[in-house]
Amino acid sequence: MSTGSSVLEPEFVKEIGNITVPAGRSVKLACTVKDLGTFKVAWMLFDQSAILTVHNHVITRNPRISVSHDKHRTWYLHINDVQEEDKGRYMCQINTATAKTQYGYLHVVVPPNIDDSQSSSDTIVREGADVTLTCKASGSPPPSIRWKRDDNNKISINKTLSVNEWVGSTLEMTRISRLDMGNYLCIASNSVPPSVSKQIKVSVDFPPMLWIPHQLVGVPLGYSITLECHTEAHPTSLNYWTRDDSAMIYEGRKYKVVSTPEKPSYKTNMTLTIVDIDKSDYGSYKCVAKNPRGETEGTIRLYESTPPSTSPNPVTTELPNKEWESSAELNNSVYGNPSSLTIHNDKKKGNKLQSNLNEIGKSEQKANDEDKKHKMDWSSRNGKLQLLNSLNTRLLLLTN
Repeated sequence: MSTGSSVLEPEFVKEIGNITVPAGRSVKLACTVKDLGTFKVAWMLFDQSAILTVHNHVITRNPRISVSHDKHRTWYLHINDVQEEDKGRYMCQINTATAKTQYGYLHVVVPPNIDDSQSSSDTIVREGADVTLTCKASGSPPPSIRWKRDDNNKISINKTLSVNEWVGSTLEMTRISRLDMGNYLCIASNSVPPSVSKQIKVSVDFPPMLWIPHQLVGVPLGYSITLECHTEAHPTSLNYWTRDDSAMIYEGRKYKVVSTPEKPSYKTNMTLTIVDIDKSDYGSYKCVAKNPRGETEGTIRLYESTPPSTSPNPVTTELPNKEWESSAELNNSVYGNPSSLTIHNDKKKGNKLQSNLNEIGKSEQKANDEDKKHKMDWSSRNGKLQLLNSLNTRLLLLTN
């Protein structure tokens, strides 16, 4: 107080405090003063030594900043569409003889953002090569980076280490294989939602490979047969069948050619169905797979075999002679592993024949049961006759 007349010095009532706001939102800082009188309040961004407002006037040229007050008691600094550069220490000052000041801090948090220009894009590598994927992200606080596979399989870092997740901006995999092919997710997160991710597709190229379930296949004349090859290749191979003279086999009345994609996507199942087998169909068949990395082929030999038995009991197909038994012993023969390669009978009467055979079987069973009953009755009668004959003989001996 001064002598003569009492003049109250203005004082701050509340602290500005520390405020956290996500980027893009609006915020207001409050400076509450009592007994302001004719003094004025100013706002400054202390870290940049920038005067923002003085009393009712906006000094800065930043259009996102404005000022308001509540009956000259609380002075509000408004910042719209907050940017990361707005963070820092803000000062509220009263222009007394010895300036009075107080500070508050504005924290600006920024959701993570992945920088595509500094991150890996889809990549193609040869099998057995090393692969390095990078993912750069910005945000406040600085985001953490983790990697996952889109199919939830483990990430193969090397031949001895596989993990569900890998943490770090760089993912390095040594001696990559076709099993490592797929989409990898780089996930950036901090305490500010939402987390963001980037998908990176890793393609692994390798020449075609073939697996043939049966290389030696027997089939009777007049039947149909399906030959089978399994291929693995990336990029996807061109697949086709040839005869032993290298003539390509095309779809038609005689042949049905099918290539079925499997999982994983680099696998394909090739089948060739030959209908109504005749003598000229026996011989060698080749399944061929080609892609830019190479080509391969496999051979299947088709030979004539004895048709299966159609005896009514049992109804299932049997091998009636030793030729069939010996062919069944071949591990790669169709009859050695019938579940992998099926033989189709084209005769349309098959279902009716089986039904008739079932009826015949039932009739024979009934007849057999009746014969057994008849034989039991006859045996019983014979036993009674023998007993009567024995008694009669004893009676005759006694009377004599």
